[in-house]
Amino acid sequence: MTEAAIGIDIGGTYTKFGLVDVEGNIIVEGSIPTESNKGVESYMAELSEAIHSKMDNYPNPIDIKGVGVGAPNGNYYKGTIEHAPNLGWEGIVPFVDLFKTHFNVPMVLTNDANAAAIGEKVFGGAKDMNDYIVVTLGTGLGSGFVTRGKLIYGHDGLAGELGHINVDPDGRECNCGKRGCLETYASASGIKRTVFKLLATNKVETPLRNYNYETLTAKKITEMALEGDPIALEAYDYTADILGLKLADAAAITSPEAIFIFGGLAKAGDILIENTKKYFERYLYPGFKGKIEIKLSELMDRNAAVLGSAALVWSEIVNHDVIKVPQQSKVN
Repeated sequence: MTEAAIGIDIGGTYTKFGLVDVEGNIIVEGSIPTESNKGVESYMAELSEAIHSKMDNYPNPIDIKGVGVGAPNGNYYKGTIEHAPNLGWEGIVPFVDLFKTHFNVPMVLTNDANAAAIGEKVFGGAKDMNDYIVVTLGTGLGSGFVTRGKLIYGHDGLAGELGHINVDPDGRECNCGKRGCLETYASASGIKRTVFKLLATNKVETPLRNYNYETLTAKKITEMALEGDPIALEAYDYTADILGLKLADAAAITSPEAIFIFGGLAKAGDILIENTKKYFERYLYPGFKGKIEIKLSELMDRNAAVLGSAALVWSEIVNHDVIKVPQQSKVN
């Protein structure tokens, strides 16, 4: 029998899931549209059906050790998703309590970026680190802070919201209701806003002018940047400047050994990473200069969010220790 953890990553557009063994192999995986307008219970029924279908088609019996869930605004202490602006579910959703009607196994839920931070420790580049930050650049900006080998959750389970620190109090409107949040500048949606601002304020010829806000994607901006498009490159430079500034602020608080970046924007590679490093060092408190790495997540080419969510199970439910690397066990 194959021992596995179910990892679930709830995103604004899609929910990804996978069954992950103790060595970090995803033995089955899939996704469904999140479509939160369908209602939480209908969404959960569809998600459960999709997972069970994958399990039923797997050639060997599966022993599910638990379910790990990464979600925007996930509250680790309560197992709830609270006022998540990019999901559309209003108020507080008791996700774990509701989902246990579909899977009667131990469950743990946390912020999606916290799950990614756990995945980086268990299966990625932070295996030998106790102090690091993971930043996810997706629809919004998520982050997980690890210090002395432990995730920082705060008194209410919601600590580490780097995406909602302020860049400009009179700046861009954010889905959270504030203005000037970092994620309105450094995210997939943020870089789109930057591109259209640049298009409106100069006359540079670029194929990006053929798109409107609905048809242009961050993926297309990344592709254009890699091809040398001047507007796309300037948008990435502007993004890196703001991101580097706020990462320098974060580093001054926790003094991490490294900051790992992953997500759609990170696929621009050095265009984002090297520029962010440049600005980060420029803004960094002198005592930290040259001591902190900024690097791509080692899970970039894998389903990092699912691995991170499943790592919650192996580290906390099976081993009862936050982000402790699981011991190898015999998997049939």
